Amino acid sequence: KGKNAMGLPTLEFSDSFLDSPDFRERLQCHEIELERTNRFIKDLIKDGNMLISALKSLSLAVQRFSQSLQEFQFECIGDAETDDEVNIAQSLKEFSQLLSTMEEERKRLIQNADDVLISPLEKFRKEQIGAVKEEKKQFDKETERYYSVLEKHLSLSSKKKESQLQEADSQMSKDRQIFYDASLQYVFKIQEVQERKKFEFVEPLLAFLQGLFTFYHEGYELASEFEPYKQQLQFNLQNARNNFESTRAEVERLMKRIRSAEEDFKAPSCFTMEGYLYIQEKRPLGSVWTRYYCTYERSSKMFTMSNTEIRPASRQNGVVHNTPEMFRLRSCVRRKTDSIDKRFCFDIEVVERQGVITLQALSEANRRLWMEAMDGKEPIYTLPSLLSKKEETFLNEAGFKFVKKCIELVEARGITTLGLYRTGGVNSKVQRLMTSVFAASDMQLEADAWDTKTITSGLKDYFRCLAEPLLTYRLHKDFIRAARYDELNHRVRAIHALVHKLPEKNRTMLDLLTNHLLKVSSHSNENMMTVSNLGMIFGPTLMRSQEETVAAMMNIKFQNIVVEIIIENHDKIFSEAPDLSVPLPQAPSSRSTPRRSKAICLSSGKRRARLYPPALCLADNDSDTFSSSSSTTPMGSQESLSSHSSEKNGLSQTSPPSSPAAEPSSPSSKQSSPAAASSCSLPQNGKGQKPPTDSASSPHLLPSASWTSTQLTPTQQTSSVSSSTSSLLSAVEKSIKRNSVDSLASGKESRSPSRASTSTSSAQNSSVERASSLREAGPVQRVADAKALYSCEAEHSHELSFPQGALFSNVCPSVEPGWLQATYNGRTGLVPENYITYM
Repeated sequence: KGKNAMGLPTLEFSDSFLDSPDFRERLQCHEIELERTNRFIKDLIKDGNMLISALKSLSLAVQRFSQSLQEFQFECIGDAETDDEVNIAQSLKEFSQLLSTMEEERKRLIQNADDVLISPLEKFRKEQIGAVKEEKKQFDKETERYYSVLEKHLSLSSKKKESQLQEADSQMSKDRQIFYDASLQYVFKIQEVQERKKFEFVEPLLAFLQGLFTFYHEGYELASEFEPYKQQLQFNLQNARNNFESTRAEVERLMKRIRSAEEDFKAPSCFTMEGYLYIQEKRPLGSVWTRYYCTYERSSKMFTMSNTEIRPASRQNGVVHNTPEMFRLRSCVRRKTDSIDKRFCFDIEVVERQGVITLQALSEANRRLWMEAMDGKEPIYTLPSLLSKKEETFLNEAGFKFVKKCIELVEARGITTLGLYRTGGVNSKVQRLMTSVFAASDMQLEADAWDTKTITSGLKDYFRCLAEPLLTYRLHKDFIRAARYDELNHRVRAIHALVHKLPEKNRTMLDLLTNHLLKVSSHSNENMMTVSNLGMIFGPTLMRSQEETVAAMMNIKFQNIVVEIIIENHDKIFSEAPDLSVPLPQAPSSRSTPRRSKAICLSSGKRRARLYPPALCLADNDSDTFSSSSSTTPMGSQESLSSHSSEKNGLSQTSPPSSPAAEPSSPSSKQSSPAAASSCSLPQNGKGQKPPTDSASSPHLLPSASWTSTQLTPTQQTSSVSSSTSSLLSAVEKSIKRNSVDSLASGKESRSPSRASTSTSSAQNSSVERASSLREAGPVQRVADAKALYSCEAEHSHELSFPQGALFSNVCPSVEPGWLQATYNGRTGLVPENYITYM
């Protein structure tokens, strides 16, 4: 019998009796095959061990990386943080937690790999293939013995005695039986092992792969849980970037002003005056001038001086012992120039010492400031004002008239203007408007003479130039403390109560303005001005600190929150009496309060441990290892970004599988633009291939993702991503400088302003520049042809569906960030920018 066409030839037991050359040949086929299997299993064990060892090294590296993330702690400037900052600071710990969870799974995989894969393979090789080898040895030995005995037997002479011959035959028969037994046993064993190898060595592989894929699946599940957290964090980062932009501009202005003030500047502090002075110290041979850091407090007349030039004697064990000397001031007199060989000197007398102490200031202006603080005997010059004197305006009748007229005009003709209040008018026009309105006795505001941008800028300028900000210096710190409350509810109630503490005129004006701003935000799907964006613009305008310091500017983000809350809760605040049961903020909340616990986090509750049974069978369909029911990773709802509150914005924290929960979406979430609320099969949806994620190849991938908001019930496991307008234009805000660029033709914007260039170099631009250029209306309408990198399935009527490789014509920018307008198969609509490449 020749070898079967398919696989190994069958060995019949009856063949053992014939022991034909053909039988021996077939037996050899089996032996060669088993030897090949043996070598393969040996290699597989070696490779398996290498894989396990590589997994161990990888695991160790990931754990170290995770540990570094866990140990680092962001600290923010100032003594309180916004919810955005709390979440950003907490994010490294969340990332670390995420990696640790994956590493727990990987550790289980590694621990199981030996029991599941290596040991069973070794066992099969040694026990089963080893047994065949033993049987073969026995069979070969018996074969040799049998054929040599047979030869001897056949060469017996026929002349022997009958009894001898009979004995020889009977012995021969026994020997033949032993040979047949060895042959049958070998045939049986070799076929048994060939059959057994199908499952005995494939089963461990299956169990190992089941473990490996369970690990990968766990990664997929974690990624799904991570998605809402990622979106929330992108909102937080966008807000933090916007706050940074607005604060940075103010801090830079302060820096420039202080720089121009030079030596006349007295830093704000708890002392009347402080700084370096050189003090004359008498020595046996003349005198020396030593530098001291001095402070003076006028009310207590206390003068202190700390020596800053450390001498070896004052060092003990490397520690400097330097206690300041304190004196009570008696008098201060300017030193006449001709009485001493040094400039800028003055003398003081103190209660505790005899004689005078001669001090040298750093400059003439500096000496004047010290003497003025100490009531020195010398003509006193008034302190030059750090602030440029603006024409002081008050909350008078003219002011109310002006504000009402501006609001009336904006609401009548420009409330849907893109970037309303964000885009500044031309400075010279705004100046002309203010002069003509406030100089005239009858206070006329000619509607036809002024465009919307000039009016909105004039309105902002009026509030900026008030002698005192609308929310008053007296209540400034209270408002800031209220904005720092952890609970949104507390914030709203405290701010409500504080608004009712404002002087009546201020409250009336605030009511008038914020009622208007609430109307502006209700058109945010057209003008892109959400409550959050308006808060950012009017925060520094309606609230400013009396002292202009960097510390005060770090509170701009809280000023924005105060204004947002007043706009968003306008009706309640101005029509209801405040709830005075909430204690008003007393003292600044110190850093020690653990607000970190407010941070959004990835997952609540313990995760289930995954099991890796050593011998899995495919029928085990009910095992939880591959199950991913829609309820295991519920998605929350992304609500309005207003007041940057984690309670309000919070995508509901991912619940454990037993209690899926999603917050209902708030009315404010309905403000997102219908055109933007679309999802074009981003990779999470599993509809289209995965687009590239490196920012160079797809500059708009991140911004468009960071403006997304999900409004889903737990069962809708489709991560449909809809673009929220809440922080859509925030990136643009600071790129269009206050009262500067006329970037939009007023009231006449086309629905698809073009970008001057759509070249790939734009990938290097910052998101701010990208966003502002996206809004820039220009005469050049660049149109190009493009090709689809990925397929896409439209979810809205104004989007296009297309396969991979589709060719588009008339491709040009659209008003939707991250989307382009294009024509495909005769239909024009929106396509995601990062899904196409220009031809």
